[in-house]
Amino acid sequence: MTPKTLVLGLGNLVHTDDGIGVHAIEALRGDDRVPTEIELLDGGTHGLGLLHHLSRVKRLLVIDAIDAGEPSGTLLRFEGKSLRGLPGKASVHQLGFSDLMIALQLLDDSPDEIIVLGIQPDSTDWGVELSPSVAPALAPLVDVVIDCLRRWDAGGDDNVRLENAPLTA
Repeated sequence: MTPKTLVLGLGNLVHTDDGIGVHAIEALRGDDRVPTEIELLDGGTHGLGLLHHLSRVKRLLVIDAIDAGEPSGTLLRFEGKSLRGLPGKASVHQLGFSDLMIALQLLDDSPDEIIVLGIQPDSTDWGVELSPSVAPALAPLVDVVIDCLRRWDAGGDDNVRLENAPLTA
C-alpha cells in the first residue's frame, strides 16, 4: 500500500554536495523522530523511474541540492506556486523532477501537497563527501524535515510559508 506521505531524497553520491538529498534520507532513517508511517525513499538520479513510487502519495517532501545563487549551505524551501518558479536549472535533477511532476499531473495523480527542501551546493565535482560549507547544514535540514512532517501530522502548517526564501541554518 502506498503511504500518504513520502520523503524523497534526490542526488548523486559521487558528486559531493549533489548527494545532499540521499545523505538526508540516510540521516532520517536513523532518526527516531520520523513517524513509522512515513516512507523514506532514496531516489538517487532515477527521474521518471520514480513515477510508480509517487502514485497515490498525498504529501511529498523532496530533498535536493538547489542552485539558487545563495551562499553555499543555505537551506531553501519551495512549495505551492513557487515550485513553478524554481530558479533556472536550480537542481541538478530539475528537468527530471519537473518531468515527474508533469507526468503526475497528466495522470491526474499529483500529490495534494509538495514541499521541496534544498541546500545551496558549494561543489558538485567528483567526490563522496559533502563540502565543508554544506556538511554542517545536514543536521538543520533533517530538523526542518521533521518539523514539516510534524506540521503535516498536526493537520497543516500554521507558520508563515517561506516560498523562495532561504531558511537559516
